[in-house]
Amino acid sequence: MTYFLYGQDTYRLKQKLAEIIERYKQKNKNCFNLKFFEGDKLVYQDFKEEFQQVPIFKEKKLAVLKNALANQGFKDLFLENAGKFIATDDIIVFCEEKEAPAKDALVKLLIKEGKSQYFPLLSGNKLKNWILKEFINLGVKADAKAADKLLEFLDNDLWQVSNEIKKLAAFKKSSKTPLSVKEVVMLVNPKTETDIFKTIDAIAQRNKEKALILLHKHLEKGDAPLYLLSMINFQFRNILIVKDLLEKGMPLGQLKLHPFVVRKSQQQAQQFTLEELKKIYHKIFKADFNIKTGIVGAEMALDLLVAEI
Repeated sequence: MTYFLYGQDTYRLKQKLAEIIERYKQKNKNCFNLKFFEGDKLVYQDFKEEFQQVPIFKEKKLAVLKNALANQGFKDLFLENAGKFIATDDIIVFCEEKEAPAKDALVKLLIKEGKSQYFPLLSGNKLKNWILKEFINLGVKADAKAADKLLEFLDNDLWQVSNEIKKLAAFKKSSKTPLSVKEVVMLVNPKTETDIFKTIDAIAQRNKEKALILLHKHLEKGDAPLYLLSMINFQFRNILIVKDLLEKGMPLGQLKLHPFVVRKSQQQAQQFTLEELKKIYHKIFKADFNIKTGIVGAEMALDLLVAEI
């Protein structure tokens, strides 16, 4: 069985890939036969030997081939021997994070003989409906005008849109009212702020003085304290997940995160033990609770959080 996932919308593409991998894991508990191959480093003979190797356990194999279309040497040999792979009960997933040339021989074969799915960039009502559905999936209702405002701020980068949806959903989780335009304006920055990663880097390096200076620069620019806390929460959650996967020896490719966020999280995860990250995550939750219940002022809560980390 072959799958062919392609298109410029890498977020939804990776969602689909994660879905295929999760179904595979549910049926094949050991996961010894789950393999990832990068297109630019892919050697046909290595793939062939790995894929045709007799497994220790009676499980299907799953091979994920990323961006293999540009590897002409691999393509030529795969096409010559396609029959033995197309007819197998094992699973091969080709992932192309871009448009696929319709006249390409391998593209034609994969579309004809396998299951293919195209992921174009969403726009207009399709994108708006996707946003509203994502909020529903997270247990939160959003006003249609709130979705419009989110689009106005972030355009159609689903990686960034998804990150903001998760933060907004975490903020509204205990509320019975739909997410409003006012709350989107309060909590979402119109542009991706890579500066927040500098702040979190300083926190991760335990440079409290630098972290506090950067934090107050955000506040002086007008960034809302709850927005900053949601970003810190979002990133430390990512660091915790990445740390857990690394310690279990599992691939990071299954994460539904922007590659930049995964890379930063992997770097920052090296600064902490898993137990330390769990304690920090609890402190972030406590700071959020203290702010929302009025126990401590928002800016003071942020200062205390940085000081305690």
